[in-house]
Amino acid sequence: MRLHVHKKGFRALGISESFIKGVSEESILAGVVMRADMTIDGFTFSKATVGGMDATEKILEMYRSLKRDDITLLLLNGCIISWYNVIDLHRVAEETELPLICVTYNESTGLEKYFKELFPEDWKSRVEIYRKNKSRTAVKLSTGYTVYIRFIGMKMEEAKGILNKFTSHGSIPEPLRVARLLARSLVKNLS
Repeated sequence: MRLHVHKKGFRALGISESFIKGVSEESILAGVVMRADMTIDGFTFSKATVGGMDATEKILEMYRSLKRDDITLLLLNGCIISWYNVIDLHRVAEETELPLICVTYNESTGLEKYFKELFPEDWKSRVEIYRKNKSRTAVKLSTGYTVYIRFIGMKMEEAKGILNKFTSHGSIPEPLRVARLLARSLVKNLS
C-alpha cells in the first residue's frame, strides 16, 4: 500500500490520553481526525483503566465508533498509556487494516522491570505485548527534533515523510498535539 500523504484528503486519526496520576481511575482518550492540510475533520473519545490492560480494545472501539472509511493512518502517542496499560500495536493495525505510527519523545532503557515490580499478577502478558511491539527507531524531523517511533504497514521513509508532513513545529505531530490538548482539557474540566 502506497501512502499518498501529499493529497489533501489524506487523513490521520491521532490518539492521545491524559489522567491525573494517583487520582484518576480512568484515563481520558481523545482522538482527532486530521487531513494532511491540517484541517480537523472529526473527534472520538473513550476511557481506559489506569493500570489496566484495556487500552488496545478502547482504541479499536474509538476507530470503529467513527464509522469512516476515509481514514488512511493511525497515529498513537505512545504504546504504553494510562500507567502501564500496554497497547498491542499489531492487533490495532491488523483489526483496523490501517498503517500505524506510534510516537514517543524520550529515550528509554525499557520498562520490563516496572511491569514485574508493579504488576506481579499479570506482568508476563504486559511484557509479551511490549516485546511484540518491537523496539523504537529514532527519527530526526525536519523541525530539528528527534522522536522515537514504531511503525507498521509502511517503510521507514514513508513514516518519516508522514511525520514531517504533520509536524509543523516542535516534535509532536499535529493530530497528536490536538488530541493531547483535548484529553488534558477534559481531565482538567471533569476532575
